[in-house]
Amino acid sequence: MDIRQQAKKAEQLRGLHRGKNILVLPNAWDVASARILEELGFPVIATSSAAVAFSLGYPDGQRISRDEMLGMVARIAKAVHIPVTADMEAGYGTTLEDMAEMAKALVAAGAVGLNFEDVTGSDESSHVDTASQVEKIRTIRQVSSSLGVPLVINARTDVYLMPIGPAETRFERTVERLRAYRQAGADCVFAPGVKDTETIAKLVKALDAPLNILVTVGTPSLKELEKMGVARASIGSGTMRAAMGTVRRLGKELLETGTYSSWLDSAVPFAELNAILDRRAP
Repeated sequence: MDIRQQAKKAEQLRGLHRGKNILVLPNAWDVASARILEELGFPVIATSSAAVAFSLGYPDGQRISRDEMLGMVARIAKAVHIPVTADMEAGYGTTLEDMAEMAKALVAAGAVGLNFEDVTGSDESSHVDTASQVEKIRTIRQVSSSLGVPLVINARTDVYLMPIGPAETRFERTVERLRAYRQAGADCVFAPGVKDTETIAKLVKALDAPLNILVTVGTPSLKELEKMGVARASIGSGTMRAAMGTVRRLGKELLETGTYSSWLDSAVPFAELNAILDRRAP
């Protein structure tokens, strides 16, 4: 991809966090899902690290390699015309040198943004200390800017999602971390695991930064989130898991009744999907 065009896409993505309308991201995991979402009119493709990992046979939690994750990101970025932001988990490394290499590889893959989280494992012992995470964010910002594509950084804390630490201090610790990440150069901040209206509204006011909310069962509607001032809403692996739900329903129906009505009505017609994928790459 031409570096000037890639930089333009980064600014386009960055600008979508500043408008009155919420940026809605039903995350993709391969070229087919990305192309379908692009055809529907979504302005950005966001990948889900969990969904990409699942599709390649790995569990979530940085069990996939950086190169395998970037391989899929590159395929998607090459296949669509719109900006692509990649879920890069905790960067697939621990050092600032690892973060620098990840940023270089992400730009080379054609992406213009990333999700960057502050846990490296499956329990709270892997929670990266705030000072170290801040330095990692600064490194990603500096390296990508030096390459001519200032990546749009969506800095995430898993204080609520994992969850980490005492419940009564989660709000204060989340605000403290996300403020620090914003000051370090993050364009947007992400607090997955928060879904009640009161806490979301408090976070919007306390952070004074574009806030990303993970949409799940029990989360307020997109209209409600937009009214509260949430800048970005993502589905995460939910899109892919919904597709896998169809696979499971179809399999059960075939085994139990020998019929196949559960998927026919919602399936994308063969000719339509083939045409979407036959479109020339940008």
